[in-house]
Amino acid sequence: MDEDFEMPTTTMEDGLNNDEMDFGDDEAYSSSSLKVGEEKEIGKQGLKKKLIKEGEGWDFPEPGHEVEVHYTGTLLDGTKFDSSRDRGEPFKFTLGQGQVIQGWDQGIKTMKKGENALFTIPAELAYGESGSPPTIPPNATLQFDVELLSWTSVKDICKDGGIFKKILVEGEKWENPKDLDEVFVKYVAQLEDGTVVGKSDGVEFAVKDGHFCPALAKAVKTMKKGEKVLLTVKPQYGFGEKGKEASRDEGAVPPNTTLQISLELLSWKTVSHVTDDKKIIKKILKEGEGFDRPNEQAVVKVKLVGKLEDGTIFFKKGHDEEGELLEFKTDEEQVIDGLDKAVVTMKKGELARLIIAPEYAFGSSESTQELAVVPPNSTVYYEVELVSFEKEKESWDMNTQEKIEMAGKKKEEGNALFKAGKYARASKRYEKGAKCIEYDTSFSDEEKKQSKALKITCNLNNAACKLKLKDYKQAEKLCTKVLELDSRNVKALYRRVQAYIHLVDLELAEIDIKKALEIEPDNRAVKLEYKVLKDKVKEYNKKDAKFYNNIFSKLTKLESNETNKADAKEAEPMGIDGKA
Repeated sequence: MDEDFEMPTTTMEDGLNNDEMDFGDDEAYSSSSLKVGEEKEIGKQGLKKKLIKEGEGWDFPEPGHEVEVHYTGTLLDGTKFDSSRDRGEPFKFTLGQGQVIQGWDQGIKTMKKGENALFTIPAELAYGESGSPPTIPPNATLQFDVELLSWTSVKDICKDGGIFKKILVEGEKWENPKDLDEVFVKYVAQLEDGTVVGKSDGVEFAVKDGHFCPALAKAVKTMKKGEKVLLTVKPQYGFGEKGKEASRDEGAVPPNTTLQISLELLSWKTVSHVTDDKKIIKKILKEGEGFDRPNEQAVVKVKLVGKLEDGTIFFKKGHDEEGELLEFKTDEEQVIDGLDKAVVTMKKGELARLIIAPEYAFGSSESTQELAVVPPNSTVYYEVELVSFEKEKESWDMNTQEKIEMAGKKKEEGNALFKAGKYARASKRYEKGAKCIEYDTSFSDEEKKQSKALKITCNLNNAACKLKLKDYKQAEKLCTKVLELDSRNVKALYRRVQAYIHLVDLELAEIDIKKALEIEPDNRAVKLEYKVLKDKVKEYNKKDAKFYNNIFSKLTKLESNETNKADAKEAEPMGIDGKA
């Protein structure tokens, strides 16, 4: 037939609504086991599918995807009532949105790309008692020969119907921009009648700051590099109830207007916080090679330019004709802390821009640098390129003797840092020392003896660092490790007592302190700590007594009030029984 068959949605009278339909998630997968010529029922409402030609791959379209099909529809007696093939134009619709009869929504989601199937659809999932005059009689069971040509992903990215994203060109890799990142995009925004109200052939903005309308920032966070999409944007993610007045470069957007935005993510610069306190920001200007990064005490070579907020250059290395690079060893305080921490996050060849707060730069003091003076409390800006690095040898690359020597070396370095009051850096050294010899099952007896002594010293000293840094939980864990190796180690018991006191585990502290005194009854430090513990116990007992006294006082007062109310009730005269 020549008429254009629009596949109207069935009404409640014609069949079940979407909430009543059986959309079992496993139907697509179970029907994929069909062989050519086999027929199977889909769901529990009488829909049948017969496979004519197998499709490609393992993917199936999902609700919300825009599918493209060719079909021929016939009655059971073979009468043809419609065909997209006869019209020479595929039919497109959005799956699972009620744009077609329910039998189609249920059946086509079980198909693969390129698959051809014959669906037998009962009246309840087609046009019901009414039919679709004049071509389809009432209560007609229909057959559709359907070929699934393709589908396009259309996603409700905010899960509230506010922004629908249709992918026109797939992007590269798997990463998506984050809030801090700076994206470079191309877009055209139009009203539904095609009027252009916004356009850019290339604009850069931070995702968290957004651009043009809220939808752009929401959408780019779901996109990959090179991806091109068409957005349908409802007013809440466009310009809302107020709309937008026309400007020199952009047209007006009327109130409560839905927009169509073509958006392409050309590229982006990754921006991240190097430290948890967000006082060192790194923006990658050029990606590096591979996956390897410098470790602590690696020797690095960089090109570097340091600037103040007003653009004054105070340091420059590696950019002159001779190209002499800045070389330093990480975690050795040879450069400012912010640069040190940032470099170990970089890959070879990476170029990055750093914004470093005073706490990680030159602090509250004035600092005279090669090309200018850095004033007190200055935020500094570096552009740094990691040209090369040589990592400190890792323990898995060492033989047994090298591991023991490295553990000894890290212990000595930790001791020097501890004496200088640099507890965080000392802790790292002790930790690395202990890690070198963590697995010693293959060591000889003599080597195991050396290893055990070093493990005890590194973990004990690290516990002392953690106490200084007020990381009492880690201090307790490190002391426990030592006691697993030497249950009578008084220093480990003593430091664990200190940790327990701060963690208010006073009963455990008392057990440890008594054990330490059993081993060394005359240990002055342990005796003093026992006094501290007893004072703490008294203090907490007083607090507990006060707490419970308050509770008992409130309970007594409450009971007294309840008694008074009851007495008042009993004093009231009896009322007249109206039913007598």
